[in-house]
Amino acid sequence: MSESRLGTVGIVVDEPESVARINAVLHEYADIIVGRLGIPYRTRGVSIIALAVDGSMDAISGMTGRLGKLQGVSVKAAISRR
Repeated sequence: MSESRLGTVGIVVDEPESVARINAVLHEYADIIVGRLGIPYRTRGVSIIALAVDGSMDAISGMTGRLGKLQGVSVKAAISRR
């Protein structure tokens, strides 16, 4: 079993049509999501999602990789070293 890591994941959604697919991916990885904050930034026409995660590097990178492949979605993660 891989070592558990703490981290944050930032998601910027430029296309509202992608929200259902984002939520489907996040639902699949619900076991590693500690907290979630969603901010609709109407002035700029985007949404921002901040996640706190606790899981293996495989799980975190699997989730961010799947999210990053979605059209109109940008993802960045910051993960603890241990």
